[in-house]
Amino acid sequence: MQNFVFHNPTKILFGRKTVPSVGPETVALGQKALLVYGQSSIKKTGLYDQVLSSLTEAGVTVVEHGGTRSNPLLDHVRAGIAKVKQEKVDVIVAVGGGSVIDTAKAISAGSLVEHDVWKFFIGKKSIKAALPVVTVLTLAAAGSEMNSGMVITNQDTQKKFGFGHRLLYPKVSILDPEITFTVPPDYTAYGAVDAIAHVLEFYMTTEDTDTPVQARFIEGLILNAMESCERCLADPHDYGGRANLMWTATLALNGLTAAG
Repeated sequence: MQNFVFHNPTKILFGRKTVPSVGPETVALGQKALLVYGQSSIKKTGLYDQVLSSLTEAGVTVVEHGGTRSNPLLDHVRAGIAKVKQEKVDVIVAVGGGSVIDTAKAISAGSLVEHDVWKFFIGKKSIKAALPVVTVLTLAAAGSEMNSGMVITNQDTQKKFGFGHRLLYPKVSILDPEITFTVPPDYTAYGAVDAIAHVLEFYMTTEDTDTPVQARFIEGLILNAMESCERCLADPHDYGGRANLMWTATLALNGLTAAG
């Protein structure tokens, strides 16, 4: 086993009926929030109303930034940064999956600098500060809710780059498996495969042969991803299946599987 430093400061609120916690958790970090979300799904499911109600009741002023797409685009990040600067936003709330959360992270870092946010991704600038990010996870897949990474696509150059920094960890992530009851079968399966792919990168590429802790941990996560996905496909409202898949995807890329 190799030397390592494991540090993960993200607070996780996991379980049923945790979404109303978003207001109290957010107001502890800021008074004016940029609400980042995707297309229309959170409005159809009622999650948007839950989040907005909790934020409003906590006294948080909300500036909306919807429309995040899968494989999030740099232009959408830049538009969010402009809103933050214009409205003097001091906290970011991301409601969605990995694409939404990555967008929120990029906005959080880009809002505190004068240069273009893309310079972080091409190695010309380093992050010195970032606005706090709170997430409400809607898809078990990417693991961005508990790590320091983000991936953004520059639509002008057709380049998709990732970047990570210790200041990009979300402050709080809310994981309510019931939110994912409405995730369709194909995206449920995609999420499970995403989690498996993440851990296989570490499992298949290490040159150290004496890592039984990591190996067995990863093997367990892979089994959990497969079994819980099958449960979710058989019954989309299987809480245990959804909960196990959600926590598996989070643990797959929060730093533990790569430690050592």
